[in-house]
Amino acid sequence: MNKLIFCAMLAVALPLYSEARNAEYAGLAAKVDSLLEVMTLEEKIGQMVLLTSDWDVTGPTMRDNYVEDIRAGRCGNIFNAHTTAYVRELQRVAVEETRLGIPIMFGYDVIHGHRTIFPISLGESCSWDLEAIEKSARVAAEESAASGLNWTFAPCVDISVEPRWGRVSEGAGEDPYLGSRIAEARVRGFQGDDLSDSLTILACVKHFTGYGAPMAGRDYNTVDMSERWFREFYLPPYKAAVDAGAMSVMTSFNELDGVPATANRHLLQDILRNEWGFKGFVVTDYTSINEMVHHGYAVDDKDAACKAVNAGVDMDLQGVLYLEYMKELVESGKVSEKTIDEAVRRILMVKGKLGLFDDPYRYCDPETEKRIVYSEANLEAARDVARKSLVLLKNDGTLPIMKGEKVAVIGELADSERDLLGSWKAAGDWDFMSSILDEIRKYNGAENVLYAEGCKKYGDDRSGFAEALKIAKKADKVVMVIGEDWNWSGEAASRTSIGIPGVQSELLAEIAATGKPVAVVLLNGRPLDLSEESETASAILEAWYPGTMGGAAVTDVLFGEYNPSGKLTMTFPRTIGQVPIFYYNKNTGRPVYLPDEKYKSKYIDCSNDPLYPFGFGLSYTDFEYSDISLSSDKMDDDGCIEASVTVTNIGKMPGEEVVQLYIRDLVGSVTRPVKMLRGFEKVALRPGESRKIVFKVTPDMLAFYRQDMTYGTEPGDFHLFIGSSSADVKQASFTLL
Repeated sequence: MNKLIFCAMLAVALPLYSEARNAEYAGLAAKVDSLLEVMTLEEKIGQMVLLTSDWDVTGPTMRDNYVEDIRAGRCGNIFNAHTTAYVRELQRVAVEETRLGIPIMFGYDVIHGHRTIFPISLGESCSWDLEAIEKSARVAAEESAASGLNWTFAPCVDISVEPRWGRVSEGAGEDPYLGSRIAEARVRGFQGDDLSDSLTILACVKHFTGYGAPMAGRDYNTVDMSERWFREFYLPPYKAAVDAGAMSVMTSFNELDGVPATANRHLLQDILRNEWGFKGFVVTDYTSINEMVHHGYAVDDKDAACKAVNAGVDMDLQGVLYLEYMKELVESGKVSEKTIDEAVRRILMVKGKLGLFDDPYRYCDPETEKRIVYSEANLEAARDVARKSLVLLKNDGTLPIMKGEKVAVIGELADSERDLLGSWKAAGDWDFMSSILDEIRKYNGAENVLYAEGCKKYGDDRSGFAEALKIAKKADKVVMVIGEDWNWSGEAASRTSIGIPGVQSELLAEIAATGKPVAVVLLNGRPLDLSEESETASAILEAWYPGTMGGAAVTDVLFGEYNPSGKLTMTFPRTIGQVPIFYYNKNTGRPVYLPDEKYKSKYIDCSNDPLYPFGFGLSYTDFEYSDISLSSDKMDDDGCIEASVTVTNIGKMPGEEVVQLYIRDLVGSVTRPVKMLRGFEKVALRPGESRKIVFKVTPDMLAFYRQDMTYGTEPGDFHLFIGSSSADVKQASFTLL
């Protein structure tokens, strides 16, 4: 089609589309307002209640008779219920046995897949592949929607630099820029272009906010930080997800600045609704209203409910306090009915956008469920994302393994299907899955694979060492699969030590002492202290918990069918004593590079440098970077400069490289980090192939919260870095006029 004709058609179509959508919105709003006019106070409060079914358990059960609550209009939303038959029956009760027939919204923790499980979110982020990440969320949406769900409690966009905290497994790592891009991708994947599409689901941005920075790395613990640090490093991914169209937000368990997030008006009203213009509804995390009594912020449960709703919380997840106390609070004048109406309007508007008023059973088609769940295409997508998520941390040439080599596979985790799924595996099954051991046997031939458990994931039983050493001596190479039990990360799984549990590393050292090349495959949900293992192993492949197709994906990489391309999104420390450690630290007045031997910011028993830095990851090929070329060394405050490098694959295998752009503001009205990620591009190159990578640098990439807390730029000098990790970069300089 002629480009001018197409543009002309688009110019006509877009306003018409916008007008149609506005009319649709106005019609829905009128329908909701009409419904509110005939609702009793009790029916309104029922819409603000979210209860768990008994299909799954993800926390303490506060109320069992949820079906009767639905029938009585006391519960308008259910979670932990799925499969079309089960959901249809609960929806039938709501639609056919209540006075107004308002349909139910069904939620579930679809964190990294529903039935087909993808890598844990931290692992997935290491792909740096936004298209693949959006695809995984799309598959999760389609499978969960086909199973009767229309709402997921994801994405988790909590920034964290705290590997002791188990829930780092659910986020995208330590960087706010990358975290923001991934948040957008996951919202797009879940919600698509139209929430009324029966194969999309409502996203829920969590945990609002600051949840990833608990003191001592202990889950649910206090969070306290400056407003400046909070806004610059922790808030951006939440805003990105809201800007991408997410229509629900979940409060976090923690307090911030002394006020629990679930009653924090500054967060929920000043920032979320007034600054960002959020139009959706706010739901609590599991019983977090009740927990404000333990925080010492509410006198009792009734007081907690009052403070939460007046702060802007629309829906009580499992706490039952709105159900028990809200009518009394309204009648006593402590909560206005206008506040209730606004909350219910927001909830009903989202139900309308989901198409539930048009067809309450739109998510309850058993034929669609059979067709979509565990489809071949979905399994292949899971395998693709899993391969892209693996990070090669070390390799002395041991990997890839040649097909037909005699391989000894060692470790309880090698023969475990369940551990591949990690925490929050949703409705994923593992009885049909293949373990890493299964897949290695399948690929390499059972006759070329020896196996011994060696030792358990944890505990001090060494009785299997002898057998493991025996088969290692018979093999050409050893693959040892070690790490954490799947339950050692995720919610309520904080650790004081982040080493590999039990005697797994002791066995690794004994096997390495035989002189056989040992490739370690790690299954874990957080950065680990690998200081000993990095010295002992010949190669280390970080596999995280790679999901349903994880066994095949790991095998693909071990044998060179896929060249690893993942890059770390969280820093790996040398020791727990360095934690928290992250790449965007500040310089201090006595930086480590000063010539003074003692009086500078350093440890006396360890380097400041991490073991594996943010952005790091090896390949089976090598990439060479040219020096940086700038289109100008000066930029106006409304201008742009281009920064380019040429990247060449100088190795013998095709591979993918994540080219990373960082910027440093040398002098500011407040001190600035030594570098901040401001762009990246993942490029695939054949052996000998070169590609020029161009980044456009604009003033918004230089903006920050200045001393007076206004957001913007300041003139001055900047360093610009481009490279393969935060620690391996080329450098250039420019000036903002």
